[in-house]
Amino acid sequence: MSYKKFFIPASALILLLSGCGANNGQDSSLPEEDPTGQEQQYDREESNDPYDMHHSDDRSHMHGMHGSSGKVPEGLEAAQNPKFPVSSEVVMHADHMPGTDGVKATVTGAYDTTVYSVTYTPADGGKPVKGHKWVIHEELEDPGKAPLKEGTAITMKTGHMPGMKGAEAIIESAEPTTVYMVDFVSGEDGKTVDNHKWVIESELSEAK
Repeated sequence: MSYKKFFIPASALILLLSGCGANNGQDSSLPEEDPTGQEQQYDREESNDPYDMHHSDDRSHMHGMHGSSGKVPEGLEAAQNPKFPVSSEVVMHADHMPGTDGVKATVTGAYDTTVYSVTYTPADGGKPVKGHKWVIHEELEDPGKAPLKEGTAITMKTGHMPGMKGAEAIIESAEPTTVYMVDFVSGEDGKTVDNHKWVIESELSEAK
């Protein structure tokens, strides 16, 4: 019996082998899976903003019940004889923030300054914030002598509200007074807020 020899060109052999091991029945056009089995996580800068809920176009009512480290602006001086000294128990009567009207609080700081309500458009986008309360003189960029007049255009350098830092604003009102930093438990959702900025003296009364 005779056998015939068959020769397969090398180029054909390479194509044959590569075709067998390429996809193993899988579509190579599909996206590659995350080897960790988890979606990519994005770091977000921790916010000290007091509120995290939409309220009309006022972003002062956003970024939910966070407090702050208690750090205050450079140049802000402690009040020498505040009506409500540090550690005083008070009741808040502020209606410009949710969960604060009628709520007990503890004073953690008292400072003499000029406080402003302002209208501004957030630097990070969003609708204008009308009559935001409160921004103090030391949180403004090169403000000059206090108090500033109504209608004055200024730039804010504070970041305790979303989109506030670097935003241009218009002074709506100005009041020389004592401002307070306070700890409290929200009357709305029961969350603890430490070193909230700011409550003015007329928004506080002595706790009984």
